[in-house]
Amino acid sequence: MADALEREARALLTAAAVRARAAQMLELGLAGGLSHFTIDLDRMDVVAEAVLAVTRKAYPTLDVPFHARWRHFVLGGVDRWAELADATSWPDRAARARAEFDLAIISVLLDAGAGAAWRYRDDVTGADVGRSEGLAIASLDMFKSGLFSGDARAPFRADADVLAQLPLTSLASAFQVNEANPLLGLEGRADLLRRLGNHVANYPEIFARREAPRPGGLFDYIAARAVSGTIHASAILSAVLNELGPIWPSRLELAGVPLGDCWHHPAIKANDSTQGLVPLHKLSQWLSYSLIEPLQRAGLDVTDIDGLTGLAEYRNGGLFVDHEVLRLRDATDAERAHEVDSLLVVEWRALTVALLDRLAERIRAKLGRTPETLPLASILEGGTWAAGRAIAFARRPDGSPPLKVISDGTVF
Repeated sequence: MADALEREARALLTAAAVRARAAQMLELGLAGGLSHFTIDLDRMDVVAEAVLAVTRKAYPTLDVPFHARWRHFVLGGVDRWAELADATSWPDRAARARAEFDLAIISVLLDAGAGAAWRYRDDVTGADVGRSEGLAIASLDMFKSGLFSGDARAPFRADADVLAQLPLTSLASAFQVNEANPLLGLEGRADLLRRLGNHVANYPEIFARREAPRPGGLFDYIAARAVSGTIHASAILSAVLNELGPIWPSRLELAGVPLGDCWHHPAIKANDSTQGLVPLHKLSQWLSYSLIEPLQRAGLDVTDIDGLTGLAEYRNGGLFVDHEVLRLRDATDAERAHEVDSLLVVEWRALTVALLDRLAERIRAKLGRTPETLPLASILEGGTWAAGRAIAFARRPDGSPPLKVISDGTVF
């Protein structure tokens, strides 16, 4: 019985479960069965055109890269990480991949929403950079400086023992945080990195196959699972969820398995112990997208990239609310802040995932493309995230999302 329960729990740690439960939420919404939202699919064509407009502007040839952390390391047309990495003498391709896994994992974990007020002063350009881009450049500067390395001669690494003892003051200073420049969820981010360090140190069979324990050791674990040099994107997510899942703050567990970014909703049906549970795995999926390119650079072929889902975050979700595909049943809900585990936020995020699949089909049809030639990861980048931000700024001067979520720095 315990084994069966654990299998049911681990089945929630998959993109297939995210997609299936999100589709169920959309069907409920279309039937008028949700507490907080109604859905108007007639507005989807307007959304598709808005996404195409920003995509064509940013990528005129429609050769769109993946929505991954690497895009945020480009500032002023300069790819900061590529410059550093290309100028470094790596012993082999795997060494660079481990460094890129270290950087991507830490940078993504540090990237739960910054809030509207925070800015990072970039030393190179003198620009004040906010939100995801600012968090990215800040995290890259930390990595470059060796903040996470235990070896002063090798800054481009994150060692488990250094992460486990990372002082909050070091992170606050690196993020340039002060009373006039507050960063939401700073304590949560610092705690997450410390949890990461402790976890990585405790599982050398996963994270220390080639050298001292580091998050980048996950590269060797995933590479060892390749068949004839090929790895499915879903296998990347499986490794991220199963091997990094325990770092997340205690939320839902089933059969002793931490479920991560997974939430209750009573309307979701299943024939087993997972009834009423809605997995979303936003940060883990974004991290998985961000690990594809290091694996490719190391010589592995990554397939079935559309096996991953769209990301249940506020830019993609705001896109559908601001374009009125999703409408609040109670308009006053837009005026108050909501906890991440509230039914409203769970509905919003799950609907976002399902609507992104519908939107991707519509965009491909307009362009005559296939999932292989225009994967969802590229539509997100082109794309939905930028269009969500654009309409947010058109509707609200500070570009804030249409719904307010109380974030602890580990979900959004």
